Amino acid sequence: MQIKSFQDLVRGVQAMPKKSRVAVVAAHDEHTLESIVEATKDGLIYPVLIGDKDKIKEILSNMSQSPNDYDILPAADVDECLQKAINMVHSGDADVIMKGKLETAPLMKAIINKTNGIGKGRMISLVGFYETPSYHKLFAVSDMGINTYPDLQGKKDILLNAVELLRSLGNPEPKVAVLSAVEKVNSKMPDTLHGESLKTMQTEDSAFGKCIVEAPISFDLATSKEAADIKGYKSPVAGDADLLLVPDIVSGNILVKCLTGFAGAQTAGLVVGAKVPIVLTSRSAEAKDKYYSIALSAYAAGAFE
Repeated sequence: MQIKSFQDLVRGVQAMPKKSRVAVVAAHDEHTLESIVEATKDGLIYPVLIGDKDKIKEILSNMSQSPNDYDILPAADVDECLQKAINMVHSGDADVIMKGKLETAPLMKAIINKTNGIGKGRMISLVGFYETPSYHKLFAVSDMGINTYPDLQGKKDILLNAVELLRSLGNPEPKVAVLSAVEKVNSKMPDTLHGESLKTMQTEDSAFGKCIVEAPISFDLATSKEAADIKGYKSPVAGDADLLLVPDIVSGNILVKCLTGFAGAQTAGLVVGAKVPIVLTSRSAEAKDKYYSIALSAYAAGAFE
């Protein structure tokens, strides 16, 4: 099944015979538990709530939920929450980690810890998915939230993480647009040089598995067949990109906030490159964004098993 919309994603997760086990770190947070409760009621996941047990019970009760219906692991502080979640991954008792009431930095530090972390020896990265009426399908953007100014090796990892995720969502050959402001290589613009190198890696060595990499290419040509025709730009990626690989966190952050703020895009995000998917939504994110992020993590976890 190829996922073409967020509704496809939800239906796909509901159809899975096994529910992914989501370890929620510092789960004593109302905003987090709201999305967890909804996803659980819809049959998307099996949550394990790690944190202040009394507080978690109180929040669930205030939401008219029975705490006895949830698996709650008490933890005295954030460090213990993180350790229990990491241990669950190592023992095979957790398929997904979700951030609750804690800062992002300690979570990332625990994940990439060389002694007891859950890294895979590759840079971790954030992949966002966007659904907007102005584009004909669900598409991804990476990395717009973790890696600031990645070098060529960093972008190689980011691209590999993202296309693996896209293939897990049923896309057999993702079309990748390595974004720049121009379509020609310019020695004074490092992003065009990086793009050229990534394209060469794919065309000559299939470095990223089955996918098509186009670079450098501008946003309008990657997302509009009409613009590509007007400019005479020929590529199977033009107007049909599945993944937009951004040059850096600044351009990526601006792009996705324009998509959600001006274009009204619905979104979901996932941190990939670790042994399990990681849900890392902002507390200010809309409830649907968190819900779809949980669904995305569950589908990815099931597909990678």
